[in-house]
Amino acid sequence: MVRSMRDIAIRGDMIRLGQLLKFAGLAGGGGDVKALLAEGVTVNGEAEDRRGRQLRQGDVIVAAGEQIRVHTGSGA
Repeated sequence: MVRSMRDIAIRGDMIRLGQLLKFAGLAGGGGDVKALLAEGVTVNGEAEDRRGRQLRQGDVIVAAGEQIRVHTGSGA
């Protein structure tokens, strides 16, 4: 079951998937990112297994029962 969506603000216009998963608190390090990707992560409804996938404003990620939307802005 996926929890309600939360927004994550990033600096700049792009962040890589592995960085976002760590920034959002879903992964502690690279090994955790790999494990999450193996369990199943989707970006905009499509399965994704590349931790280097570039994410931009409006992308929606589902991982570990969490739904995250990327947005640019201050506070990141």
